[in-house]
Amino acid sequence: MHPSPSPAPSPLISKSEYYSSLPWFRRWLAMLNWRPVVDYELREIEFDRREIEYKQKMQQLQKESEQLKIEDEQRSIAHEQKMRQLDELDSKLDALLCSSSTSSTPPQSTPDNSGA
Repeated sequence: MHPSPSPAPSPLISKSEYYSSLPWFRRWLAMLNWRPVVDYELREIEFDRREIEYKQKMQQLQKESEQLKIEDEQRSIAHEQKMRQLDELDSKLDALLCSSSTSSTPPQSTPDNSGA
């Protein structure tokens, strides 16, 4: 079972991109080296992205699991049908064997031609 090709993961947002997306006062604070907050927010963004990817993978695995269950049920039903057909053929064969053994009559004895 090969996993389906997923789109390329989104590249990490660079700090410069992140800084450019901030309002002016947050950029100014970042320039004052208030990095713990920036690093925390970057980690939070990355965490959210990974969480979304994880949920998508779990959904895909659930779909695959459901598909495998359906295929297994179909195989089980097909196996039961084949077994029923074999049982029917076996009972017909037994019936034929029984009827042929009861319908065969023993050879008739011929009357004695000894002239007594």
